[in-house]
Amino acid sequence: MRFHSLPESKRYPESEEEYAIVLDRNNTVLDELFANTDVFVVTVDWSATPTGPAGYPTRQTLHPEGIRWWTESYQDDPEFHMHTRLYADRRRWHRGCLDELLRAVADDALAEVFVADTELRRIHHPYDGGADVILATPAERDRLRDLHKDWLSSHPASL
Repeated sequence: MRFHSLPESKRYPESEEEYAIVLDRNNTVLDELFANTDVFVVTVDWSATPTGPAGYPTRQTLHPEGIRWWTESYQDDPEFHMHTRLYADRRRWHRGCLDELLRAVADDALAEVFVADTELRRIHHPYDGGADVILATPAERDRLRDLHKDWLSSHPASL
């Protein structure tokens, strides 16, 4: 399911008031998914070489507790090599604990962040303009959708 971060599907915040809306919507959904539980916070970086330089240098600054979890290398094309590195940490979810990351994602200063429960059954993936949410059951999806109908896209494909 996809939620938009700002009214009328506006993509980028332009004022502190709009950043407050972005953070409130993300934190509200994250609270509903992960209240009083531990979560994995995952950030991603990539480069043309196995060790860098980083495609998003802000990742290290904004997620210093992330430890390298996995590296996926694409080298099938001799002209193009891409090394994607995932960094993760485990923490107790509480409202506001990811505000710096969420704000950077809203500004497209950081991409490919996700938060998941420790069983990887519920995932919150913010992007510049909104968040995609994967839930364990259709009933959970429907409940969350019904709570926040005003945050859904009016596009026929829900994009």
